[in-house]
Amino acid sequence: MPEFAGKHILIIVENLAVPFDRRVWQEARALYAAGAMVSVICPRMKGYRKRFEVIDGIQIYRHPLPLEAAGAFGYLFEYLVALFFECWLSWRIYFGRKFHVIHACNPPDLIFLVALPFKLLGVKFVFDQHDLNPELFIAKFNRKGWFYRLLVRFERWTFRTADYSIATNESYKEIAIKRGGMNPDRIAVVRSGPDTAFVKLQPPREELKKGKRFMIGYVGVIGEQEGLDLLIESAKIIREHRNDVHFAIVGGGTQLDYVRKYAKDRELDDMMDFYGRVDDQMLLDVLSTSDVCVNPDIPTDMNNLSTMNKIMEYMAMKKPIVQYDLKEGRFSAAEASLYARNIDVRDFARKIMDLLDHPDKRIQMGESGYARLVNTLSWEHQKLILYHFYQRVLA
Repeated sequence: MPEFAGKHILIIVENLAVPFDRRVWQEARALYAAGAMVSVICPRMKGYRKRFEVIDGIQIYRHPLPLEAAGAFGYLFEYLVALFFECWLSWRIYFGRKFHVIHACNPPDLIFLVALPFKLLGVKFVFDQHDLNPELFIAKFNRKGWFYRLLVRFERWTFRTADYSIATNESYKEIAIKRGGMNPDRIAVVRSGPDTAFVKLQPPREELKKGKRFMIGYVGVIGEQEGLDLLIESAKIIREHRNDVHFAIVGGGTQLDYVRKYAKDRELDDMMDFYGRVDDQMLLDVLSTSDVCVNPDIPTDMNNLSTMNKIMEYMAMKKPIVQYDLKEGRFSAAEASLYARNIDVRDFARKIMDLLDHPDKRIQMGESGYARLVNTLSWEHQKLILYHFYQRVLA
């Protein structure tokens, strides 16, 4: 394992609190384990309200975030407020003990503005691209226009400022090269693989099924592009054929209240539990109890090119998956998933019911996904890539 003793790495993440953001937390712990001092700047959110704390040796600085944005101008306001606090906290940390790297996790693609003055002091800038913001804008608002062009420009400026970058998959690497102009030799693909020491099967909690024989699990963000309305339509079709199925929906987001009402309006609220954001144990309980896990992501460019953490977590829990047929979703899950025709809610429902009727198939798919994860995609493999990448950054 490389040793980064004497090096200080500052990680900045705007859209989620740490350690709730599991990818960022895994990266921070891996770098700390390799000898680096690690500080993190992130927002304060529900369950993570302390302005400063040290967890597992990692210093976490949290700043206020006045709202969870919904519209384009709401996002811009949120980002500008976050940018102010990121700048202020970065200088405060630097004057306490100078750091050698700023590791910026998007969204948004504005953190390069924080890094620019530090680059003059010899600090390296690493851009860790978690989301394709231009594609995310189209997925949320179904248009391009001047705001889209502005996001493309921010992304390009971020790559031009970065000394190195991290992509979560090969599709993101291609974007970094073609749209960002990044040198391929300065890009590492570090996938968001779960830590199988933590995300592992637990004894099921049968009471979560609410007296039903089967439970369908969903874990993830609940936003415009996640397709929870499509999942509810599939649930309605399942209801027409059988009454032995319950749905457990875990996650928060701007559309949570909307999808709750959507389910209630279709008289399905008695077969669907919306848990919101939950702690780690409840997350594992829901996944362990689920017979089938689903990913109803709408087929947008953003979803087609992105690796979804929930798919990896389903595989770690040996669960068969039903999802729409998207490029990176198929690459991740391979034989662990059935792939419905895009936005065909009846086909999605049929594939769920097919798995419920064939327990041997569920077991086979779950074992296939787990083997693929353990052998190639888990965090145990990905952190070695991160170590070698940082050897070059800190050389």
